[in-house]
Amino acid sequence: MSHPDNSPKPASRPNKLIRFLRAIKWCVSLAVCTLFLIQLWFFGWIMWWKWMPPSETRFMQIRLAELRKTTPDAQLSYRWVPYEQISPHLKRAVIASEDAHFAAHDGFDWKGIQIAMERNARKGRFVAGGSTISQQLAKNLFLSPKRSLLRKGEEAIITLMLETFWDKERILEVYLNVIEWGNGVFGVEAAAQHYYRSNAGKLSPWQSARLAAMVPNPRYYDKHPNSSALAKKTAIIQGRMAASRLPGQPPAP
Repeated sequence: MSHPDNSPKPASRPNKLIRFLRAIKWCVSLAVCTLFLIQLWFFGWIMWWKWMPPSETRFMQIRLAELRKTTPDAQLSYRWVPYEQISPHLKRAVIASEDAHFAAHDGFDWKGIQIAMERNARKGRFVAGGSTISQQLAKNLFLSPKRSLLRKGEEAIITLMLETFWDKERILEVYLNVIEWGNGVFGVEAAAQHYYRSNAGKLSPWQSARLAAMVPNPRYYDKHPNSSALAKKTAIIQGRMAASRLPGQPPAP
């Protein structure tokens, strides 16, 4: 005599698949909402800083935390100066060194990126990034120095916001005021005081070229001011400064 099977039956495969797809959809929706809120937070700061000087940046926070590991009461050297009070020699020097097409591009120097990729391929390692001043500012304001595809993607989004809502003068003004120029030294005014006991408006062509040469590795050159590599880069940049196009200037004929 057979007995009825009263044991619970496992859920059918279609039902399991539906629940799985719903879970995936919920996770994707959560990720998209989180990403949107992060971009909205970045956008809010970008609109605030369109008119107001940043009191600190993400890079400043990181460097200050590093300094306070050994010196608990460490402070950064940082003082904002308006665009008009920054030496035009420094503006030209930084453009010549970091982003020759700054006044013309939309935030990305595609030719520079291609050249950097070719250099990296030849060397078999990362030796050049091709980042513009706008991209470097995006990274300094909000991100970390660590390299990753996720960070580069976020950097691109922030760069588009900066280029859309700020003019080139504002981008260059904020960049020169917030980038790192030594161990705990941020911005051109602090750099001018630190290295030359001068102010940002009185920097000579040679002083400006030397500061621009320090930008890729400022803490190293702060400790090695007599580096032959720094002297060589300074001379090269000084020779290129006359050709630098500042924001608002017409292109050379």
